[in-house]
Amino acid sequence: MATMKAARWYAAKDIRVETIDIPTPAKGQVKIAVQYAGICGSDLHEYVHGPQLIPFDKPYPLNGHQGVTTLGHEFSGIIEEVGQGVTNLKKGDRVVVEPIYKNFDSPFVASGEYNLGEHLGFIGLAGNGGFANYVVVEDYMVHKIPDTMSFEQGALVEPAAVAVYAVLQSGLKVGQTVLISGAGPIGLLCAQAALAAGASTVIVTDVAQKRLEKAKEIGATHVFNATEDNLPAKIKELTAGLGVNVFLDCAGVQASYNTGIASTRNGGTAVLVALFGKPVQHNALDQVLREVTVKGVIAYRNIFPEVINLIDSGRMQVEKLVTNKIALDQIVDQGFEALVSNPEQVKILIDINR
Repeated sequence: MATMKAARWYAAKDIRVETIDIPTPAKGQVKIAVQYAGICGSDLHEYVHGPQLIPFDKPYPLNGHQGVTTLGHEFSGIIEEVGQGVTNLKKGDRVVVEPIYKNFDSPFVASGEYNLGEHLGFIGLAGNGGFANYVVVEDYMVHKIPDTMSFEQGALVEPAAVAVYAVLQSGLKVGQTVLISGAGPIGLLCAQAALAAGASTVIVTDVAQKRLEKAKEIGATHVFNATEDNLPAKIKELTAGLGVNVFLDCAGVQASYNTGIASTRNGGTAVLVALFGKPVQHNALDQVLREVTVKGVIAYRNIFPEVINLIDSGRMQVEKLVTNKIALDQIVDQGFEALVSNPEQVKILIDINR
């Protein structure tokens, strides 16, 4: 049987690039020759602290997957083969993948809110993913991309969808002000999405100076080191003394939450985008007295075509986030370890054919 290379997660700090069999698509599935794949924060969490979203103790209910997993859910590629019953896609199509598994027995899927359905899982976590020469996915996950979009840009559609969805869910209006905590890939993409949506002021905070410089490069109007004193007061100075209309927490720690809520205007909206590693303390009375809306968002839904258009049109120049491109064989030392140890690295892409 033909073989391929794949980066396989065995345990925390144990990812191995191995030779395995090339998968074959079953009914309703598509095999994709992966071109570029990005390392996500959730991949990094699995590397450092996993298993978190990888089904390890028992199988994932929607497909039976368990244990050793080929990571990677941000990727672009070319369709190599389609399974029985697939009619809307064909060999040679340039595509990206929306990696959420749908539980078709869930009323949330029936209502179009498939990111809220039971047994939420993703390709590359709850099933083998795109850190490989080939990957098999469900046909409903696949979106075609135009010839004018590069495969590098395509690999950033998935994280960009997280950002665009968060901004839409915030209710941001043209001319309003935004604070984003965390200048990692999702925070920077949120800044781009907020600017594309017409925000007049986009403030970004982070503890890493190089990432703040990247935020300015991609269009943030103001940046602050998150360790500065009296940040809420400084942010209110920039917003006529009121505070921001929208706060997007892409850092997910107590300090970012506290600063963000204190920097949000009365009647404003805070959106929790980060996957918080620990519970945070919350002053509910303050929220009531100031009518602040606090809202969580998970992934995205019904938005990939719009995100593809935003990137293809140049409204979101996602390629500016890429700080390195590496080969699959380099994924541990120049990928995961680099992201853990070097705050100058923002988005690292794997060139699968390199």
